[in-house]
Amino acid sequence: MLQVALIYPEIPPNTGNIARTCAATNTHLHLVEPLGFEISDRQLKRAGIDYWDYVNVTVHPHIESLRAASQGGRWICFSTRGAKNFREFQFQDGDWLLFGSESSGLPTQVLSNNPAVYIPMENPNVRSLNLSVSAALGLFEARRQLGL
Repeated sequence: MLQVALIYPEIPPNTGNIARTCAATNTHLHLVEPLGFEISDRQLKRAGIDYWDYVNVTVHPHIESLRAASQGGRWICFSTRGAKNFREFQFQDGDWLLFGSESSGLPTQVLSNNPAVYIPMENPNVRSLNLSVSAALGLFEARRQLGL
């Protein structure tokens, strides 16, 4: 089973949209504090619409808590600094798809110790995609490869 983890997310609507994607795919969503918003934030709830009852969300107080929860599953980092195109990476059942904060991405310590993939963009003037778009692309590519 795939898992999605957001490390230090900052923008409530992005997290709400990702939660909605996780609800649609029965994917567990993990949030690592500090968060840039309160879990009760109106924008967060609005972006997830009325699907919050269908998403399994765990909030972790720190990265070490996330590591313990992953129980040896591979951490796959999505980053503009990734070494491999995400479509060419071989995802496995049990992978944890990690996405960093909107302003700074994933911490260097996480990136340096785990496989990192990137989502290709044709226009060199575009720095990155929206976090919720990246999470959806990554999750659906991994699901496609696994035949889900």
